[in-house]
Amino acid sequence: MTSVAGASRASRQGLRTLMTGPRSAWTAPLVIWAGSRIVSTVLLATMYVVATASGWHFASYRRDPTFFTFSGSWDASFYRTIAEHGYPGTLPTDGGGHVLPNPWAFLPVFPALVRALSTLTGGSFWVVGVVVATLAGAGACVVLYRLVLAVGCSHRARWATALFAFAPTGFLLQVAYAESTFLLLLFGALLALVRRRYWLVALLGTVAAFTKPGVLALAVAVAVHLVVRWVRSARDREPFPWRDRIAVIVAGLVVAAAGLAWPVVASTVTGRPDAYLDTELSWWVGFVGRQHFAPLTPWFVMAGRWLGPVGIVLVVAVLAGAVWFFRRRDVRALGPEVLGFAASYVLYLVAVFLPQQSLPRLLMPTAPLLGSDVFVRTRRRATAWLVLGVCLQPVAIVLLWFLGYP
Repeated sequence: MTSVAGASRASRQGLRTLMTGPRSAWTAPLVIWAGSRIVSTVLLATMYVVATASGWHFASYRRDPTFFTFSGSWDASFYRTIAEHGYPGTLPTDGGGHVLPNPWAFLPVFPALVRALSTLTGGSFWVVGVVVATLAGAGACVVLYRLVLAVGCSHRARWATALFAFAPTGFLLQVAYAESTFLLLLFGALLALVRRRYWLVALLGTVAAFTKPGVLALAVAVAVHLVVRWVRSARDREPFPWRDRIAVIVAGLVVAAAGLAWPVVASTVTGRPDAYLDTELSWWVGFVGRQHFAPLTPWFVMAGRWLGPVGIVLVVAVLAGAVWFFRRRDVRALGPEVLGFAASYVLYLVAVFLPQQSLPRLLMPTAPLLGSDVFVRTRRRATAWLVLGVCLQPVAIVLLWFLGYP
């Protein structure tokens, strides 16, 4: 009994050392990632077995039904089309000339990466897509940990990473979507910004801009960083050499240009000036009918259409709650880069995105905020959020994978 107890204590001590020791910047997030992948894989596999045995309808590739094709449901089919056939030179339209959903809504980095690896290995899009997404999810966890560690402490970094990996949308870190690749690049760019490696910000931000939309928020974060450093240099005599000033300005301009480039590419290839905007609006039809786009109105349009005046009040309350959250001292303590990015990214979603079932997925880039006191002030509070995330993950899989695309 003594030897067993001693071995148990040694095991716990070993795990504690692994999670808090000098190498924890790699080991801790990878241990968290591995545990979360066990949970998500078991949940997805269970759903796949139940759905297949019960004959449930789900939008995956059914000619060769496997767990990997199941992990490529919904929008993954567009990434597959891009990887195997590229983008169409002409936009598909209905009888009235309205643009239909098509691959131009999806950016090229993820399908290009999958295609390159599929060519090298001979693997199918579905298998390689899942592998790429899963490995990128591991990288995203590592970089998120290091980002929160750079602006907080190891306690916040571990729990923020765990809440991110075990979140209700955590299963999306291993399906054939661009999410995990984008998050890896985005978190890497934010970490580079915090560490003042501006040329790396430009590189990672540019690649991220062709992976998923939303990188303009990173350009805003770069601008906030520039202003903060400039003010500190004047007020506190903090060194801000001209080579850094030039580098951060160039990085911000490069990222902003990259973030605006895809609509130009779509218009150039298709010969239709509003190719990208019309493609995005084609996904709105089932929710609010055909709409002319106006910034900062989509949330109100959606709420008013489905809930009437109550919906408008609800949107105002949500926005007021967001303002309150971003004004919290513990949130501001995460640093101007994280705060600037997260606030501008949320504003971007409010400005251009029609809120529907994919909103939880699109909020994943705000994961650095999980390092705030709202989520991790105490171990008990963090544990409660973690348990809630794990419990909601199967609910999210059923809702998003079977009832509506995420």
